[in-house]
Amino acid sequence: MTGKLPVKIVYTNLAIVLTTAILYFGKPVFMPLAIAGVLALVGLGFGGWIAAEMATKDDARLGKLVLIDPVGIKIGGPMDRDIQDIWGLHPQKLAALTWFDARHGQRDFSALSDDELTIVARNSESLARFCWQPYMHNPKLKHRLHRIAVPTLLGWGENYGIGTPAYGAAYRTLIPGAEMAVIPAAGHYPHIEQPAAVGDRVRAFLR
Repeated sequence: MTGKLPVKIVYTNLAIVLTTAILYFGKPVFMPLAIAGVLALVGLGFGGWIAAEMATKDDARLGKLVLIDPVGIKIGGPMDRDIQDIWGLHPQKLAALTWFDARHGQRDFSALSDDELTIVARNSESLARFCWQPYMHNPKLKHRLHRIAVPTLLGWGENYGIGTPAYGAAYRTLIPGAEMAVIPAAGHYPHIEQPAAVGDRVRAFLR
């Protein structure tokens, strides 16, 4: 038999695998460093998803949990788009939905070197491998969030259009006693667009 065998590339959701690996392999490293109940875990965006997954599995040593614009759950039905398809949007539209000031998301790709363009492409590919199927969520996480028993704060950019504040509000209701702070004039990166407001709110919560 000659010729190359056909190769099928399957993009699966590696975020679920990653969070399990971090929990079970990372736990022996960082958990002994934390006195029970004093460790604050903060996750932003994709990191917020990972933090939520970790907290549902073991929050014994956590004191508080902060999630800023996390993804990871499916709120609506199979045909409802809870989170916009970031790979199907025109770059200008994506920037407008991601940032309060869309100029932060504007990039002149024609001015980038081949090496820089490769980094952009690899970053996009990496995110796809983590979040492609199922898109941006773990079907089981929604049903596990009730396990989180530590004080939790969700921070959300008021102008975030990929996963809107309504998505964040639904996320909050699934975590017992969770608070939600909506940050004005901010999108997916409120810590970048409004660092003082985010810093003040998080510090107040962690006190």
